Amino acid sequence: MYSFQETQYQLASHLRDPDHVAPPQGVDDRRLQVYRDLIYKNIEGFISGGFPILRSIFDDEAWHAMVRDFIQTHQSHTPYFLEISQEFLKYLQEDRVFQENDPPFMLELAHYEWVELALDISTEEFPTEQLSGDLLNDKLVVSPLVWCLSYQYPVHRIGEHFQPTETPEQPTFLLVYRNRDDRVKFMESNAVTNRLVQLLQSEEMLTGRAVLETIAQELQAPDVEAIINMGTPLLHQLHQAGVICGAKSLEN
Repeated sequence: MYSFQETQYQLASHLRDPDHVAPPQGVDDRRLQVYRDLIYKNIEGFISGGFPILRSIFDDEAWHAMVRDFIQTHQSHTPYFLEISQEFLKYLQEDRVFQENDPPFMLELAHYEWVELALDISTEEFPTEQLSGDLLNDKLVVSPLVWCLSYQYPVHRIGEHFQPTETPEQPTFLLVYRNRDDRVKFMESNAVTNRLVQLLQSEEMLTGRAVLETIAQELQAPDVEAIINMGTPLLHQLHQAGVICGAKSLEN
């Protein structure tokens, strides 16, 4: 006879791996099938919804084998369905044994798709304060809903009809952000633009001029004013997109 706790563990182990772990004795298999279907279909549905591009490039057999392996082997640390995607990403990064047919860009693509969901459900809010200062000479305010990303592969272009097999010579830089309308967007970027946003995220209230001067110094540019002149339209572009929320007067 199993204790109640032992029965729970046996049932949970069976539901995670029904092909290899026997169910508790005396439980009707038709009832067990309801729970087997409920567990798998719910988890698989959340993963497919969170990683639609990744799902599209796997055939059914390989996809369901991967989801089964996730359920069987990964120790999740959250009870929330909305965080299943984060746990699946951890599984891919830490637990999955690489398979011959796994695409080389799989981890980067999964991370990119997860970022979109993470920003969509983030509790951070776009600042509602009206910020109408001078982007070049006042203190810039960057949105808390911006992620600077860099990948070896052009993950934003990958799909059923584009699946690179070799690492490109140049990395891909992206800004992924949630804008004023609460829509998640991405912007193709470059190393300099990503560095500019990272400086704004790490430093306390830099002016546009100050951050462009820092960029010029890091690039060892001989003409700082030329960098400022070229960078000013970029500041306005980032402000228009909602990456930069606006600027505050230095007197505030």
